[in-house]
Amino acid sequence: MISIIGLVGGLVLLIVMTLRGWNLFISAPVCALLVALTSGIPVFQGDINFVENYMDGFASFVAAWFFMFLLGSMFGKFMEDTGAADSVADWIVKRIGMKNAVLAVVMACAILTYGGVSVFVVAFSVYPMALSLFKDANLPRRFIPAALAFGSVTFTMTSAGSPEIQNWIPIAYLGTSPYAAWEVSLVVAIFMAIVGYWWLRKMILKAVASGEHFEERAGDPVLVNRRRPHPITGIIPLFVVLGLSFTFHQQLQQMALIVALLGGVLTICIINWKFFNDIQNAMGEATTGALIAIGNTAAVVGFGSVARVTPGFEAAVLAMTSIPGNELVGAAIAVSVIAGLTGSASGGQAIALPEIGPHYLDAGVHPDELHRIVSISSGALDSLPHNGYVVTTIRAICGEKHSAAYGPVACVTVVVPLVGLAMAIALFNLF
Repeated sequence: MISIIGLVGGLVLLIVMTLRGWNLFISAPVCALLVALTSGIPVFQGDINFVENYMDGFASFVAAWFFMFLLGSMFGKFMEDTGAADSVADWIVKRIGMKNAVLAVVMACAILTYGGVSVFVVAFSVYPMALSLFKDANLPRRFIPAALAFGSVTFTMTSAGSPEIQNWIPIAYLGTSPYAAWEVSLVVAIFMAIVGYWWLRKMILKAVASGEHFEERAGDPVLVNRRRPHPITGIIPLFVVLGLSFTFHQQLQQMALIVALLGGVLTICIINWKFFNDIQNAMGEATTGALIAIGNTAAVVGFGSVARVTPGFEAAVLAMTSIPGNELVGAAIAVSVIAGLTGSASGGQAIALPEIGPHYLDAGVHPDELHRIVSISSGALDSLPHNGYVVTTIRAICGEKHSAAYGPVACVTVVVPLVGLAMAIALFNLF
């Protein structure tokens, strides 16, 4: 019981501290230490101890994602420094109007995500264009994280056919395909896309009506009084990233992102070399940004690594995977809660599926239905304030505070997917 109280208390404390803007390099290990101490886990000694478990989680994330974060940050910074992002944004605004600036950001993220580019990389890649679009349309920049997240981790990430791991993890446990239950998935994806965009746009328009507007900052790129490249030179690198990621995804899996991003970075350098304002400064800022982003995310991953080895977490998993009643409802609750505790959609699936997969398959649940419910449910409560993607996007990439930016993010990445999940369960039970 004490372990469960410590686990929940540590998670709540981490969420509160994150919303209040605490440094994650301090708050995440402090909260993880609280969880460890209340579970009787020693700090330094023993086969399972706080320091080793926290640092194993921290270091493994850095080892797995460093080059993706670095190249993603360079890609975004080069798009910004050459003026390519501004050119694309200006072209979009002139063609579809300022009122559709948010739609352009969402669609750019959706295309890249469904094309196989990691959601972390998408945020790095699209942010410079999003900043320019919001500036041209004079929209409050605190909504940029919500626009990026909505296009990346909702109706695309967990939909049938998506190459993101949140749609592929169930295959190994359920023997399904990435297109499992595509009919229901399509209906739910369309619903989430329409409702989420409507809600996001409504929140932005309300903020504008209240007097909010785009506010420039000292660190923003200044590209006035200089010739910009043709908009196509900003679009080509994006399609290079998309094309290489899609081409090599099957053979190289996660390593395909390194190839894709390297191709995108080289493409920018080749076709926009003469438009660089200060390439050395751009690389320096990109490197710093990548280190901050991956460090913040790894700090939260370390918390999850400690939480997973506690008796309280084991008890929570057992309770969640033993929920009686409708099997699809039970699976949805189990995956959602575990994803929320770990702050990871993929982590929630990997922990829950070995338990609920055989149980519900033996109970007669269709594998395709279970696949789709597990996938959609993993993308809801995982987006709580301590989620690695949320932290990286709000703080490291967009330079916002949780107190200002997380509200809209929660609406479109937690509430909307939960409603979509309920719709999917209802459709499976009706037909």
